[in-house]
Amino acid sequence: MARFIASFFGTGLILRRFRGADRGSGTVGSLFALAASLALFRVGPLAQAAALAVAIVASLLSVRPFASTEGDPAWVVIDEAAGTFLATLGLTGLPAAGAWVVFRIADIFKRGFFGVAQAERLPGSVGVTADDLVAGLYGLAAGWVLNALI
Repeated sequence: MARFIASFFGTGLILRRFRGADRGSGTVGSLFALAASLALFRVGPLAQAAALAVAIVASLLSVRPFASTEGDPAWVVIDEAAGTFLATLGLTGLPAAGAWVVFRIADIFKRGFFGVAQAERLPGSVGVTADDLVAGLYGLAAGWVLNALI
């Protein structure tokens, strides 16, 4: 069950199935989270906030067994889902898409964004989750700037 949740309901295993490698799974998992966030926006920002809270707790708990032995395996994408839910909180449309792009850039190029690489160094599942939440804050800021400009 922990593997299923850590892979964000199997989305982190899609690339392995089709091309035999997990590289890029964070983007795939976060795309599914983006779709979920956009759907939840119709319900309201509280639904998005609830998804964020659930994803954070699920990440901290489900990643724990893998973080101690495997570090941050590429197929573990529940942390990217949490980062996506944070980046798109209260957003939809173009601002949400822009927030997602900035989040992915900050997550992939951690060293170029203050705090992301440092958060990743925290121990265990906290570090696995924290770097995506810090990257999500960059996405959220960009999304809200875009929202104000549009």
